[in-house]
Amino acid sequence: MTDSGEPTQGFSTKAIHAGWDPDPQTGAVNVPIFASSTFAQDGVGGMRDGFEYARTGNPTRRALEANMAAIEGGTYGRGFSSGMAATDAMLRAGLRPGDHIVIPNDAYGGTFRLIDKVFTQWGISYSVAPVVDPDAVAAAMTPQTKLVWIETPTNPLLNVGDIAKLADVAHAGGARLVVDNTFATPYLQQPLSLGADVVLHSTTKYLGGHSDVVGGAIVTNDEQTDADIAFLQNGSGGVPGPFDAYLTMRGIKTLSVRMDRHCDNAEKLVEFFSAHKAIETVLYPGIDGHPGHATAAAQMRRFGGMISVQLAGGRQAALDFCAKTKVFTLAESLGGIESLIEHPGAMTHASTAGSLLEVPDNLVRLSVGIEDVEDLVADVDQALR
Repeated sequence: MTDSGEPTQGFSTKAIHAGWDPDPQTGAVNVPIFASSTFAQDGVGGMRDGFEYARTGNPTRRALEANMAAIEGGTYGRGFSSGMAATDAMLRAGLRPGDHIVIPNDAYGGTFRLIDKVFTQWGISYSVAPVVDPDAVAAAMTPQTKLVWIETPTNPLLNVGDIAKLADVAHAGGARLVVDNTFATPYLQQPLSLGADVVLHSTTKYLGGHSDVVGGAIVTNDEQTDADIAFLQNGSGGVPGPFDAYLTMRGIKTLSVRMDRHCDNAEKLVEFFSAHKAIETVLYPGIDGHPGHATAAAQMRRFGGMISVQLAGGRQAALDFCAKTKVFTLAESLGGIESLIEHPGAMTHASTAGSLLEVPDNLVRLSVGIEDVEDLVADVDQALR
């Protein structure tokens, strides 16, 4: 029960209903696509329900933002035109010239590129540290550290950070903890409940879920953080259009059932890879021997649909594997209903080459879809022959 006496709703109920009630005039169950760039006002300054211009606010986007906040267990949600737009807004809201940020030593290549190539030009410094080691994160902090930025599981090495411990480390140093929750999704993991200050998503991935929309989101419980993000969202204009917001919200409605299937299929593929002589290492938090398995088991509902493997034959074997799959499509991105395969070193994480974040050249990342798992196993089996 809530403080008001209302029953506490489960995840799937919130995913389906939060942010929109059936329209009182038409009875429309789904949120409409409000394809309007501007809104009539009842006199100068007389906005209707706070809407004046679509960059500032749109009813379809508002519904998505309320839905995102609800499923993350947060108070405030803000939608963006991409995950990188959300990342950029959070960095600009949280950092000023002279500030410092700690990032994972295996962060997503796009996040690293933005910080290393853009924000350093504006007087921001950064250090890298393994998310698996709170002491190392603490050691990487300086008196100027304002943000500790983590992914868990990380992209693409699937390392797991203890969110509660890392929140304590960040707060002890006067910084805020930002968690990129894209891989886990709100269904599998809710960082705000574990002490994180901000949660970020590329909604392009599992939340949209169908590889047909690009977007991002930021969720927080802090009113001032939300106000800072809202100012940048409006001032810079990196907002999702109403159709993008609609597609993302439609995807969220089936997030829980899709994630369970992603996890089921991933677990079967992990069994196959673990017994295959062509595979040197399987990286998946659900494996008992994974260094982050206990932490993942404690803070995640299940272990996700992402798998990374290292090929015993080195870089060429990894490239050959990627080239030979037929059901797995060679493509960037992840989290869609279809299975994808990629070579991070040459694709999503090429920007980390030569840096402390460079990924192994025999690494292959798989986004396991919801196809029949027998077909997925047969596909990787023939590709590894």
